[in-house]
Amino acid sequence: MNPTYSALPPASRRGFVKTSAVAGGALATAMHFPHVANAAAAGDKIKIGWVGCGGRGTGAANQALNADSNLVMWSMGDIFQDKIDSGLESLKKVQAKTPEKVSVSPERQFTGLDAFQKVLNSGVDVVLLTTSPGFRPQHIRAAVEAGKHVFAEKPMAVDGPGVRSVMESIKLAKQKNLALVDGFVWRWTNANREVYDKIHNGALGDIMAVYSSYYTGAVDRYPKWNRTNTKTDLEWQIRRWYYFTWLSGDHIVEQAVHSIDKLLWTMKDEPPESVICTGGRQVRPGDEGGEYGNIYDHFSAEYKWASGVKGYHFTRQFDRCHGEVTDRVFGTKGTYEGESGSRRHVFRTGDTAWRWKGEQRDGYQTEHDEMYASIRAGKPINTGDRFIKTTLAAIMARMAAYTGKEITWEMALNSKEDLFPKNIQWDMKLPVAPVARPGSTPFS
Repeated sequence: MNPTYSALPPASRRGFVKTSAVAGGALATAMHFPHVANAAAAGDKIKIGWVGCGGRGTGAANQALNADSNLVMWSMGDIFQDKIDSGLESLKKVQAKTPEKVSVSPERQFTGLDAFQKVLNSGVDVVLLTTSPGFRPQHIRAAVEAGKHVFAEKPMAVDGPGVRSVMESIKLAKQKNLALVDGFVWRWTNANREVYDKIHNGALGDIMAVYSSYYTGAVDRYPKWNRTNTKTDLEWQIRRWYYFTWLSGDHIVEQAVHSIDKLLWTMKDEPPESVICTGGRQVRPGDEGGEYGNIYDHFSAEYKWASGVKGYHFTRQFDRCHGEVTDRVFGTKGTYEGESGSRRHVFRTGDTAWRWKGEQRDGYQTEHDEMYASIRAGKPINTGDRFIKTTLAAIMARMAAYTGKEITWEMALNSKEDLFPKNIQWDMKLPVAPVARPGSTPFS
């Protein structure tokens, strides 16, 4: 059973990652591979296990292998063999000049709902967790308990119980001196690091308001898969995972969380007190319970901080419409505007404009470079204290939109809404939850 988290006063909210004592005693076992975790020498080969072999996972796997000269992809796990086949083919193609870095023999390719556990048991030192987000809390917990360093793609959970589970894993990873690193890519880009350092050092004065947008198209994901060529409810939903809240958290949690992360970053990762959010399903095909699941296609959120600062986030997935992913910060001395994925980062203070002109480095690569460097140094990075706050901030906005209520940080943190199916089985009946209706859908 998950612990109950009481309301936190503003002063302690900065360090809100407080977990139950369960993680502190019996689970704090000895390291399985001290040669890696404790200042690995340059000659020590680090074995990587990869769980969730889809598109983003393929990118992360290649970036991991490029991060250090003595790494090897040792094992792979996915529910579906075709995902392993396509991921391995891509990996071998990209790593053609260093084929020794890809050594995944057939006996170390694991399929099924327990594939992640088989990867953990295969002799690896590090795991890449890149499945759909609904599985993330379970996989993080198992990896940390097994003594593995972890790279986990964002987000880290899709509901309150998942967040609380990950909080326990964060604490345990610190106790076991394990790396636990996130895929919130903008935190790892040198341009954004310089920008947010300027903001935190007072370039804009006191922050008054923060804005972010994530306007993008509604690409038809997984058009190959439908009810006719999948055998069970579970296979159908996992094949089309993005459209089901229990797997993706909805697009505000799975995709736009990147922009919410920058709201939190502006506020030095001080969580908001509450959020009001609207949303709906305006242009996504309306076959409730059908191929497009039960997620929304737009959200508009207003976050409130104890200091009086407001944060505004807008996201939508509409085809043939204006698209942009922007961030704006308004302070007593001036403003900042940035555009994700571009070189456009502009500060305006009075009559002066400052533009970032540095050399852009790939944040997707940097997150792995810094992770493996920290493992080699015996000082593994743990970014959990911030990544779990961002994850919960996105979840609470979805909760507010789905229910029509103002949701406080404490409400979201202590929520009993557990979206993950109980006793998950391949052939289980798994009806699709109805599309949420504000004013009718309850908060729990």
